[in-house]
Amino acid sequence: MNTNEYLTALENFINKMQQLNSATPVQISEAMAELCCVLKIGKVELFAYENEASEHFDMPDTQCFYDCGNSSNSEYISKRIVTVDENIGVYKIYIRNDVPQWTDEERSKIDTFISLFSTFSGKFRLLKLTQHMTFFDSELNMHNLRYFMKCGKRLCKSGKIDNYTAVRFNLKRFSVVNQHIGRESGSLVMKKFIGYISDLLDDENESVCRIGGDNFITLIKSYKLQNVLKILNGSGVTYDEKRNERIYISATVGVYIIQNNDTVILPTDIMDRVSLAYSLAKNSAKIDIAYFDDMLLARSKRNNDITVSFPKALEEREFLVYYQPKVAINGRHVAGAEALCRWMHNGQLVSPGEFIPVLEQGRDICKLDFYMLDAVCKDIRRWLDSGKEVVRISVNLSRRHLSDMDLLKHIVDIVDRNNVPHEYIEIELTETTTDVEFKDLKRTIGGLQKTGISTSVDDFGVGYSSLNLIKEIPWDVLKLDRSLLPTENDENPLQKIVMFKYIVAMAQEMGLECISEGVETKEQLQLLADNNCNLAQGFYFDRPLPVEEFETRLDKNYVYDK
Repeated sequence: MNTNEYLTALENFINKMQQLNSATPVQISEAMAELCCVLKIGKVELFAYENEASEHFDMPDTQCFYDCGNSSNSEYISKRIVTVDENIGVYKIYIRNDVPQWTDEERSKIDTFISLFSTFSGKFRLLKLTQHMTFFDSELNMHNLRYFMKCGKRLCKSGKIDNYTAVRFNLKRFSVVNQHIGRESGSLVMKKFIGYISDLLDDENESVCRIGGDNFITLIKSYKLQNVLKILNGSGVTYDEKRNERIYISATVGVYIIQNNDTVILPTDIMDRVSLAYSLAKNSAKIDIAYFDDMLLARSKRNNDITVSFPKALEEREFLVYYQPKVAINGRHVAGAEALCRWMHNGQLVSPGEFIPVLEQGRDICKLDFYMLDAVCKDIRRWLDSGKEVVRISVNLSRRHLSDMDLLKHIVDIVDRNNVPHEYIEIELTETTTDVEFKDLKRTIGGLQKTGISTSVDDFGVGYSSLNLIKEIPWDVLKLDRSLLPTENDENPLQKIVMFKYIVAMAQEMGLECISEGVETKEQLQLLADNNCNLAQGFYFDRPLPVEEFETRLDKNYVYDK
């Protein structure tokens, strides 16, 4: 063996291996080809074992890193190396068929080669592990958000991003699925469901990536969108093969179809836009799939402006209390009122439908609710001091408050700070969606009742109202949603009339005061009268009124036209 030739080949091998940040068997084979030729090596194999147990049971992960196609399996050098983390590597170096046997000097050099190669292969295994931990979700063994961003970045640079669509989705009510079939079966269902989508993907940039929990995101070729949405709309997943037991899984979805004219520069642009669409679907009670468009972008900007403007607007008392009277049908006099929020911003009145949903996305809505309660208490105190006929005023509280363990104290403190008798305040809360919220709601309503502050369940009859809501919780008032009242456009008004009749009768039997909101016609008012629902709220009598105008309704002699 020529020593200079060996040293040159060894140096070239080391340089090439150092230049590889990650390596495929082909790249490694090319890097070691010259040295293997000098050392008369025909084939290089690695038998990798996770631990001694897998070695004992002969369960290796086998890789061939070099094969000249002319090796002898009868003569080889084997070396066993144990790493610090107790992984085991057995390296086998086979001689070429067309050469004499190795000399002791050559065997020594091959031993050096194995030691060097084991160092490099250890480095590559570590890099591979690091890459796996960086780009994979360990729980489900699937790609994660970092991988999505990596693919997005690669496509943005390539200029081919307009062939793709981003889809972000959440598996609906998956916590209930886990409760129903167990977490282990739940994980299996999740993997299978995601597998349905993965089976449609065959491009290197297409992969379903887990954001966390039951939230996922993917980039797909745009022509595959409808097939993906068909799965997300709802699919049955078998979780017990023996019993053939299945469960239905569907998703809430945001879609961003990347167009030619889109200014997509960074993967964060994709993430921001598909997330806007997803948020729209998530916060809607009517749709499960929402698409990104320019209007949504403008709305997002508007929402951001509202969030930024809110603290100063609250400080400068831009939020006004409007009062919508609650009218006693017998006598046509004001028997109460609901306090509603309006925002006078930059000289214009902002609709609550524009800013309330934005504030409800965070804790700002809680600050506004307490502001409104305080403003109402100040008005009541002023009316009492001026000798007006004062009625009970209801104030809405968001469900966001229910996680506040000190909610009862906060409410009572505001009322007492304004020296308002508790019988003049009513707190309105809507139905809840989870067992945890239900328990918090029950605790809060029970506490308010003990203080003498009335409570009402708002919008009863909309959504999925449960009888437990009024059976388990000690409400004072049941407020019937406008959807229970028949209108001239109803195909089957009799159905609503029957439902209204029996809900009112049930509420009265349970000792609840009953009021119907959204009363707009004489026929609807007559339905209330016929069923002894003596309180009405709606445009038939009054729209929400500014405080000065509402005060005229508090006159002892004020009566609505009959």
